[in-house]
Amino acid sequence: MSANNLLKNPSGEEQLDFWELTENGGSQWKVEDMPGDCGHDFCLDGVTKYFATSFELCLKRQVIDLLAEDFSGEQLDAQPTVTVEDWYCGRTDCGCTYQMSVSLLDENQEVIQEFKPEVVTLDPDFDDCSWKQIKHTFSDYGSGLRFITFEHGGQDTKFWDGWFGVRVTGSSVTVEV
Repeated sequence: MSANNLLKNPSGEEQLDFWELTENGGSQWKVEDMPGDCGHDFCLDGVTKYFATSFELCLKRQVIDLLAEDFSGEQLDAQPTVTVEDWYCGRTDCGCTYQMSVSLLDENQEVIQEFKPEVVTLDPDFDDCSWKQIKHTFSDYGSGLRFITFEHGGQDTKFWDGWFGVRVTGSSVTVEV
């Protein structure tokens, strides 16, 4: 089985479909076309949109049911490698914060293992705020994996009305069996 991206609508081609908006503050989530105002070109072919955050915290998530994605319990109990990737950037005129959290869950949706890096602050005075990739691979986490939650987002640091917060796109979750 090839490693397909298990996240649906990872770059906003279908607006906010498939995403649960766990925090939708400020002017709320919005999908914009690359590169956007005060934005940066993106390095991957085929990605033409991104999700933009606002002046209050914006988080969105998906819960992936691995059995519903045609993985067997036996495959999952063999601890397949799980790789998560995300891309984020800021605007050249306003600072922002970015955060993500990915959890491997058992059948009761209890956390087996979690990846939750420190919140990143991008400041255009000290950083070009161009697209950056964050990537993490889970392995040796034990048996029982049945669900994966992927959540990410952020906000701007100046509380400007509109969509001046972090931008995210090109997210992926793959399971290698």
